[in-house]
Amino acid sequence: METALPQTTQLPAIQAGQQVTVRVPATSANLGPGYDSLGLALTLHDTLTVESLDSGELIFELSGEGADSLPRDASHLVVRAMNAAFGRLGYRHNGLKIIAANVAPHGRGLGSSASAVVAAVTAANALLPAAEQQDREWILQLTSEMEGHPDNVAPAIFGGLALSWQDSDQYSSTCATVDAAVIPIVAVPDYELSTEAARALLPASVGHHAAAMNSGRAALLIHALTNNPAFLLPGTEDFLHQSYRAEAMLPSAGLIQGLRSAGHAAVVSGAGPTVLVLANGEAEAAAVLEFIGTFTAESTPGINWRVMKLAVDVEGAKVGVHRR
Repeated sequence: METALPQTTQLPAIQAGQQVTVRVPATSANLGPGYDSLGLALTLHDTLTVESLDSGELIFELSGEGADSLPRDASHLVVRAMNAAFGRLGYRHNGLKIIAANVAPHGRGLGSSASAVVAAVTAANALLPAAEQQDREWILQLTSEMEGHPDNVAPAIFGGLALSWQDSDQYSSTCATVDAAVIPIVAVPDYELSTEAARALLPASVGHHAAAMNSGRAALLIHALTNNPAFLLPGTEDFLHQSYRAEAMLPSAGLIQGLRSAGHAAVVSGAGPTVLVLANGEAEAAAVLEFIGTFTAESTPGINWRVMKLAVDVEGAKVGVHRR
């Protein structure tokens, strides 16, 4: 699809004839008690290819998830994020050809909007002259501003387990290496839940006891993920958000309860409704897959589930650049 792109001529234009490809992982945020602070990169990747043109047009090709519903014009999140990045960087463009191949499900709590924003800002940055390109910390700041929090964008940028925080209007993140025994499994239902709707169910405040309990479990979870996966089940117990959101995703809540009762570390992925299980080794992963298959067949009639055994993505956003 081709549309015109009105551009200011007051800024220098990026060089036409460049092509950038960015591969970005899906992410799972919160991981139970790490509300708005913990995120994990997963081996499920979207790919964005951008070519700079000199025609003043936008050509947008979209395949995969969202191909039947997302716009292919300047209102698309990728285009808006790229334009914002160019403006922040002090540049403009004279046209773009964008090819988006989406793999991560949308509206399911796997960071699809964060992945799109990270891919767009990373691509825009890579199209600048090398001497003027910014580092990944700059990308973290801008994408966190766009998303409103860093828990999904940080693992999409850096890979691995991201621990993120905010000081006033400054966003920061550091990464930890996940124990090789940890195997992420996602069960993605065929219904959506918006992040805004999920957040609207949360109370304005929680009690001191719940906050203290949650901070202890979040600390234990980091230890479990990085050093001792035997503690994954107690480490993923949440006291801040999942119980309040359960009514909006009853099939997912039922699956999580069933998995945890069977001894598996199951949580809501992000705002849901995807269920994330952090298995300790191949034997537990096989047991989890069998449990999910049996439980969903018997207890969630009418809901179709896409179940995937994944791994932790350790690379984050990867960039390939071709200049003529």
